[in-house]
Amino acid sequence: MTINSDQALADVTARVKKSGTSFAAGMRVLPRARREAMYALYAFCREVDDIADDSPNAQACHEGLALWRERIRALFTEGKAEDSICLALLPAITRFGLVEQDFQAIIDGMQMDAEKAICAPSFEELDLYCDHVASAVGRASVRIFGDSSPEAMRVAHHLGRALQLTNILRDLAEDAQRGRLYLPEELLAKNGVASRVPMEVLDDPHLAAVCRDLAEDIRRHYREADTAMKGCQWQAMRPAHAMRRYYGAIFEALVKENWKNPHKRVRLSLWRKLGLALCGLIG
Repeated sequence: MTINSDQALADVTARVKKSGTSFAAGMRVLPRARREAMYALYAFCREVDDIADDSPNAQACHEGLALWRERIRALFTEGKAEDSICLALLPAITRFGLVEQDFQAIIDGMQMDAEKAICAPSFEELDLYCDHVASAVGRASVRIFGDSSPEAMRVAHHLGRALQLTNILRDLAEDAQRGRLYLPEELLAKNGVASRVPMEVLDDPHLAAVCRDLAEDIRRHYREADTAMKGCQWQAMRPAHAMRRYYGAIFEALVKENWKNPHKRVRLSLWRKLGLALCGLIG
């Protein structure tokens, strides 16, 4: 069945709303065309992430990601769009200067997660993973926001890494249950963590020291992003500022808890969330 652009936009919007993500609220500050492009970008990321996480076997995952590699290639090189996500992305390519490399990098990141359970990666591998699954999304996002300057790309580089690493420190238990451990090998060895079995690492008395060391790297990325933000267009980068405030609050809550109970997921209170949302609305 052939779908039109209105149906495609309705589909990606429904995907965002169905997910229950706070992302939707943050994107409401954008003008309609930019908001719709961000919904399409989110739907794409969610689609390939679901393939990496939920495919019944390795072959199905490989085939699913390969299909999306071809769809993205055809979308950017031929303007070919036969599914709702690509059709919703199509006008954003020329309107906002999106580039194929960022979308292929996102698929690369999903491939990294799908090929094997990432466990104690090197700093280099972890940085590459963060670039693919977070900073590449950031590069596409800032273009949609309306600022493709070198400083905006620096924001994407550093803020993407800061947000992803914050997620890693917040989701230690959830990742461990899936056999994944994103804490870098170098920090585990430095702090005397003997095991590389994810659930065992969570109960190691040296875990907090590992997390504190990684937190220092996260602070550096937040600082670099803050500095780069000063050289960007304020109005265009309002969504990035909002994400910085929200994830920065989660990060500070993690540091305050000092990973005393890594099995407990740190959450912001409702009032804290409301306060951050208000800051986002008034700039």
